[in-house]
Amino acid sequence: MSARVKERGMLVLGLMSGTSADGIDIALARISGAPPRAKARLLNHTAVKFPAQVRSEILCVAEQRAITAGELSQLNFRLGQLFADAAQTACQRFRMALSSVDLIGSHGQTIFHQGGAPVPYLGGRVASTLQIGEGAVIAARTGVTTVADFRPADMAVGGQGAPLVPYADYLLYSDGKLGRASLNLGGIANVTVIPAGAAREKVFAFDTGPANMLIDALVAHFTRGRKKFDDGARLALAGWAIPGLLDELMRDPYLREPPPKSTGREYYGADYVKRVLAMGRRYRAKPNDLIRCVTIFTALSVVDALNRFVTRRAKIDQLIVSGGGARNPLIMAQLGAALSGVEVLSSSRLGVPEEGKEAFAFALLAYETFHQRAGNVFSATGASGPAILGKICYAPGAHEYEY
Repeated sequence: MSARVKERGMLVLGLMSGTSADGIDIALARISGAPPRAKARLLNHTAVKFPAQVRSEILCVAEQRAITAGELSQLNFRLGQLFADAAQTACQRFRMALSSVDLIGSHGQTIFHQGGAPVPYLGGRVASTLQIGEGAVIAARTGVTTVADFRPADMAVGGQGAPLVPYADYLLYSDGKLGRASLNLGGIANVTVIPAGAAREKVFAFDTGPANMLIDALVAHFTRGRKKFDDGARLALAGWAIPGLLDELMRDPYLREPPPKSTGREYYGADYVKRVLAMGRRYRAKPNDLIRCVTIFTALSVVDALNRFVTRRAKIDQLIVSGGGARNPLIMAQLGAALSGVEVLSSSRLGVPEEGKEAFAFALLAYETFHQRAGNVFSATGASGPAILGKICYAPGAHEYEY
């Protein structure tokens, strides 16, 4: 690495698209040093929406609808173009040259994730994951070396490939006196538990269940696509909670599965939404009632996970909430009311904007990969040990520079 880069640290762009597939979050970070003394600062963040046609195709594939191998290949490269364009757009908004960026970390778009126990397939047993958004295309279009496809390396050593954000959570939130849990409410809800004074290998994490995925799906269904999400929980707040329906939702078998565990659209996708709609009809729920119930279900499933799997292992003083769900006042109110003795606060109060944290995390993971260091917290993913995550795609001409 050049003396100039060593002195100022690396400027890294993190690119993230979640299970909601509504667009790409971009975070700009300055990172230097190595764990446990690594320094990372989030400098800026923004988001770029996917074109409607692209989002529709992503959701189609993620819901396991029929698609040809050729179409999947084309989508992989088209998303690579869009991720590269998002990096360029972000730099324009940040008023900086893309050429000043040293590294890009791209999570890509998850279209399949089966990270639990291997299942029978073609005479063997396989667990697998697939994120698309071709890293080589990003590197070529931006001229910046890119790390992509982070999850398979963890799964190759027995992990679930998720969650991967705990590395960033530990770096950001570990505290000698406070026990903290970092909750991200994206399409899926995941929590990282960082006991007071804990070493990295004592951190554990898992997906608690659905977050915005069910809410967004019901809002789109009932508004015939006119709305994509429940802004300010206005629709939910106009409805009534139905205790019997909530009880039925809370009997979801996934909630009882012990960590390590991960989930996604494969479980909480279109078929699950159909079952929720059928529940609503049985209980004669109005649209706003059903939206309110799944919103409360999101909060209660998190509380259930904390009570069932966390509080016996670690004392939690603060729950730090990020992701789009942190801006849902009903979810936040439910969490605050149900978690006695725990301070519930948004990540922005600790200097990390709610929408920017996951993209920031993949900037950090890319930095670790570039320096040939493991980025998985294997106590969180269930892997047999540390793994260097991702695949490095060097930008054309990258060999000409001293790294």
